[in-house]
Amino acid sequence: MKNKNKEEQTVIEAFLYSPEEPDAERFRQLCEFLKEKYKTENVELEWVEDQKVKGGFRLVAGNDIYDWSAQRRLKQLQAEWMKIAKYSEGNVIPLLQENIKDWTPKALAEEIGTVLTVGDGIATIGGLKHAAYGEILIFSHGIRGMVQDLKRDQIGCVLFGDEQDIMQGSTVKRTGRTAGMPVGDAFIGRVVDALGDPLDGKEPITAEGYRAIESPAPGIIDRQPVNAPMETGLLAIDSMFPIGRGQRELIIGDRQTGKTAIALDTILNQKGKNVICIYVAIGQKASSVAQLTETLRKHDAMDYCVVMCATASDTAPLQYIAPYAGCALGEYFMNKGQDVLIIYDDLSKHAIAYRALSLLLERSPGREAYPGDVFYLHSRLLERSAHLSEDRGGGSMTALPIVETQAGDVSAYIPTNIISITDGQIFLESDLFFAGQRPAVNVGLSVSRVGGDAQTKAMKTAAGAIRLDLAQYREMEVFTQFSSDLDDATKRQLVYGQGLMRLLRQEQYHPLKQYEQVIILVAALNHVIQDVPVDEISACSRELIAWTEQKAHHVCTEIERTGQLSEEAKQTILHLAQDFIKSYSLEERTSGQER
Repeated sequence: MKNKNKEEQTVIEAFLYSPEEPDAERFRQLCEFLKEKYKTENVELEWVEDQKVKGGFRLVAGNDIYDWSAQRRLKQLQAEWMKIAKYSEGNVIPLLQENIKDWTPKALAEEIGTVLTVGDGIATIGGLKHAAYGEILIFSHGIRGMVQDLKRDQIGCVLFGDEQDIMQGSTVKRTGRTAGMPVGDAFIGRVVDALGDPLDGKEPITAEGYRAIESPAPGIIDRQPVNAPMETGLLAIDSMFPIGRGQRELIIGDRQTGKTAIALDTILNQKGKNVICIYVAIGQKASSVAQLTETLRKHDAMDYCVVMCATASDTAPLQYIAPYAGCALGEYFMNKGQDVLIIYDDLSKHAIAYRALSLLLERSPGREAYPGDVFYLHSRLLERSAHLSEDRGGGSMTALPIVETQAGDVSAYIPTNIISITDGQIFLESDLFFAGQRPAVNVGLSVSRVGGDAQTKAMKTAAGAIRLDLAQYREMEVFTQFSSDLDDATKRQLVYGQGLMRLLRQEQYHPLKQYEQVIILVAALNHVIQDVPVDEISACSRELIAWTEQKAHHVCTEIERTGQLSEEAKQTILHLAQDFIKSYSLEERTSGQER
């Protein structure tokens, strides 16, 4: 196609490929078709002999190709048959026979482009003037790519397959579809890649639908307040930094400080709570993901989990789309009215993958060599987490993004971006971790902006002023480092604070139930276990829970069932805890005398 100034009309230059030259009538019909299609009277049609085109012809007008060959018509018929077979049950032969009677081929235009350059998972393409951002393109050998850069004369496309089969001059076809993810209940219990293909060596997954990996976040009218807890089973988090269903809570800290361990314990704690868990591994070692999957399988957690994996050995485009694909799968369950927990591990590596793609696409870097739109990269992902209104089914998707810091620097570019997007953060401190405090939650820097709205009344009542008590302990601990002469009240306050810190230590893969946390908090915050030696507090708390379960099982059942802690139940727990501590102290003295 070209434009001549004198005539001020587009001139259509078209080529007709066929084995034999068409007669005058067919030539006239094709010219009329082009005039009607492109709204112009200036059509230049030229016939080109091509013996490869069997049983018809191929009409090329600019970047549009109208393929009327026998091979193309057979492909159209095959696609119609596949559609009937997919959505029909029982005997499909009568439907196919009826379809053949009424079927007529369609002269659909295919826009064909040409690869200009290819390398490092990026292809630049010319000729696809109508390609849209995020659209899937098909290369030779069936390799897929996604449009990520639009320029005046060419487009940039990221590749999802092996680029060795693509070379300069290869043809590219548009699909008209945005990048998407197959979705369905069959994904539960499976390990898949970022394209939805299984990686666990089991049978292929039968999808129930197809969702775009990027979609608008629910609006304010479609949401309801976050008011139901998403319990982690970790006392340090549920008591002070509660997470609600539909919330976005950032887990942040240096490398090897237990970030993934918190996410894993949260998944294990959802057993039997009708929550679908999706774990998205981005840029991790395949061996680490395999080990995590085995842990989930060992604890029977794969029955309600999906593991989506884009490892460090995968290409940057696959690492880039992985969290969006996981989010699309989560939205499928959320829109069905189910509760979803999705973990992005981690978004630091996701940002690095996006930076690699952006620099290869020649986008100018900004702060710390990241593109300026990296904030939009994560905001359009995390904003899709929500607690939907009852009119939308009441489902929820809770996001736990993980971000790695360098030397505890939370003021770096990616951490500050995601902190401003999320509803709070759980900051894990290296010094606490190496001192044996696990989970190594820094009580001062961690926060939940939802707060008590995400706690049950039982937990809110039991937790009381634990954050204030720990803050006073930390302040006093720093102050007393330089003083050896302490009064009895100060010493007692320090012992109480040390006991609370030790109480917050928790073994991995052992999340606590709600009533277990309530029992521990009621006993600890009322100074019942203050006189227990610090080294014995963990064992003492476990025995206290077993004692209470045995003596007042109805109280435990009531707390777990209703989420309420009545004054009567609280006093029952206190009396039982005091009786237990007396017997526990007596046993300690007796064993000490025997030794």
